[in-house]
Amino acid sequence: MDEKQRLDALELALKNEKQERAFYLKQAQRTANPIGKAMFLQIADDELEHYERLKELHEKWAAQQKWPEGLPLTVKGTPIMTVLKGVLAKVSSAPDTDSGDLEALKTAIDFEAKGAAFYAELRDGVTDPKQKAFFDLLAGIEHEHYVALRDAELFLTDPGAWYTAKEHHGLDGG
Repeated sequence: MDEKQRLDALELALKNEKQERAFYLKQAQRTANPIGKAMFLQIADDELEHYERLKELHEKWAAQQKWPEGLPLTVKGTPIMTVLKGVLAKVSSAPDTDSGDLEALKTAIDFEAKGAAFYAELRDGVTDPKQKAFFDLLAGIEHEHYVALRDAELFLTDPGAWYTAKEHHGLDGG
């Protein structure tokens, strides 16, 4: 992948991050489910930060016609893996789920899987260690979103299976 192709890919990433954030904010507003609301709001915040870092990178890269030197390209980690348990600690029973919640989760899972693959492809298409590390970080965060959303989907469709898988309670009756 040459510089032009990577810059074009960055433009696509900007578009995707912006569209995904809008989707997550809309879903957070739509759902009455506290798990869905918390997950969607957290991911929307993460996507905003990704967008801001990518925009800064894109502007400097386009102006200099090369990967910008000295640009601190860090992205904060995501607390997404703790969101579900945090909400569960605050509610007394499993929240109601509607078909819109599950459809939104499936769409979000697809977004995140594609995002992780996209950033991994960018990572694998570069040799510069700074570029590789940056795209690897983004791929990893998108993968964390994917895993957390799959966990939420399991909890909302089969809370018993989620508790068995995530809380590691024995079923031996003892």
